[in-house]
Amino acid sequence: MAGRRGIGGLSGGERDKLVQSLRAGRKSAQETRAAAPKRPQAAAAFDFSTLPEIKQLRMQRAAADMIGVENPFFRPHDATAGARTEIDGRSFDNFASYNYLGLSGHPEVIAAANAATETYGTSVSASRVVAGERPIHRELEAALARLHGVEDAMTYVSGHAANVSTIGHLLGPDDLILTDVLIHNSIAEGARLAGAKRLNFPHGDLDALERLLASNRHMHGHVLIAVEGLYSMDGDFPDLKRLIALKNRYDAWLLVDEAHSLGVLGATGRGIAEEYGVDPASVEIWMGTLSKTLASCGGYIAGSSALCEYLKATAPGFVYSVGMAPPLAAAALASTIILEREPERVARLKANGHHFLQAAADAGLDTGPSAGYSVVPVIVGDSVQAAMLANALLQDDLNVLPIIFPAVAEKAARLRFFITSEHTGEQIERAVARTAERLAQIRAGGSGLKALLDKAR
Repeated sequence: MAGRRGIGGLSGGERDKLVQSLRAGRKSAQETRAAAPKRPQAAAAFDFSTLPEIKQLRMQRAAADMIGVENPFFRPHDATAGARTEIDGRSFDNFASYNYLGLSGHPEVIAAANAATETYGTSVSASRVVAGERPIHRELEAALARLHGVEDAMTYVSGHAANVSTIGHLLGPDDLILTDVLIHNSIAEGARLAGAKRLNFPHGDLDALERLLASNRHMHGHVLIAVEGLYSMDGDFPDLKRLIALKNRYDAWLLVDEAHSLGVLGATGRGIAEEYGVDPASVEIWMGTLSKTLASCGGYIAGSSALCEYLKATAPGFVYSVGMAPPLAAAALASTIILEREPERVARLKANGHHFLQAAADAGLDTGPSAGYSVVPVIVGDSVQAAMLANALLQDDLNVLPIIFPAVAEKAARLRFFITSEHTGEQIERAVARTAERLAQIRAGGSGLKALLDKAR
């Protein structure tokens, strides 16, 4: 009669043999490990704090802490940022938002985003080339082309990526890129990716641009001139008619970055072409972002149907990237509809910008070359004083951010005021008056970069 079966169906004798075998194997493994050479401990990950660049950054922060200058950046906002915002439970007049026409938070824009989320979800989950195409993508691109008055448009998920991928893909080592010295980083990075020769001309100096074209055009295949429709640091804009004449004379392409000029320039906000009354088709490449006037996120290229067809088929930043999220595409599309329907928003923005510029001039503030539209800098000329001024104004319930070295030259350190159609005259006048008062107090106290360096010694 078979013996009684134990755990796992084994008899007592079978179980004993298995245990003895396992013990022998364990002992053998232990002896093998003991005889094996010791493996070195895994190397620690690289300590990035040893990089000279990070040491320098931390030294700058320590120096600011030493004189009590609080970091004015990365403050979280607790509400929609428009003419007013909330930070840490306090309400502020806000001059640090690209929400130029007050469309971020507009009920129609929110409703469109919600409807797209319900229909398509929060992500298309794939590149548009393979499985990420949705009807709303083409509806948005058609609306953007209509706004610019050109044949077609194509969207990217990032404004920065739109410039980097487009410029980096269209041009190569045999080509030349001519850029205003104050051009946005995304264009500079696109030029670097392209490997083309890049030459800067002084800000707004089209005589210097022409000299560069005359002396360099013949040595290159394609030549691209890149400018901004409204410069985000100084708030001025270039002479578009002369730029078109120059690019035609020297057989060049012209790219106009309308990130800050769409919804701002022109009687109905269609940008710098409308401002100058020129045919938009005379410019090869219109670039823009969806994150400012159009209350969304992403970027686009507008121009000929051939250009957009080629980029959609071959540009790495489009082909190998997920398609734009449906709620973002819907928000931008709804914003284009409101922009076309309500040009009075553009008129209010223009009036507010000119009001701010005039009030600042009356208060003796240096606003540089700003034309008084959506961007008006107040030049301080010292990075430490600019940061101190921003912090002082925060105490006065005014939110405005400094732009300091190395983003701008030290002598050009500034506060950058973003004006919207939703600001009131009282908000503008109060902001200018408090800025002038606080700046005078800081300068009278002798604080600044020189004082900081002296103390550090």
